[in-house]
Order: sequence, then C-alpha cells, then structure tokens
Amino acid sequence: MEAKLMALGVETFKMALLLALPGLLTGMFLGLAVSIFQATTQINEMTLSFIPKILGVVIVIVLTMPWMLNSMIDFSTNIMNLIPTFVE
Repeated sequence: MEAKLMALGVETFKMALLLALPGLLTGMFLGLAVSIFQATTQINEMTLSFIPKILGVVIVIVLTMPWMLNSMIDFSTNIMNLIPTFVE
C-alpha cells in the first residue's frame, strides 16, 4: 500500500515537471538570448529582459495547452481508476 502511494507521488511530480517544462525552458532560453543581446549592445534595460520572456512563455503555454490538457485528463482518469485499489 505504501509503495503504491509512493509511486503515485513520484508520478505526480513527474507530471508536474513535464507540464512546467515547456514554459520554463522557453523562459530560460529567451532570458539567455536577451542577456547575450544586452551584453553585446551594453543596453541595461530591465523591461527589455522581462517582456520577451513573458510573451514567449505565454505563447508557448497557449500553443501547448491542448497537449497539457490531454495529459492532465489522462493523469486524472488514471488516479480516479486507482482509487478503489487504495480503499481497503
């Protein structure tokens, strides 16, 4: 019983990481690109680094929303199907 709950916890963390990964990677790469641009041009404007990251993350989340929603539905369905195995 405890092993099943631990496995479920691990799967939950994996799902959270998988869903967060596209937005986090986009923010990281856009931040790196803007930092390189700022270093080469010596422009130190705070909004220049903030706005592209926000726009990029929003665009990636909107584009990956159907996949994220399907993943969450499948995961939730699996959890609902597992409930009878935890009730003893």
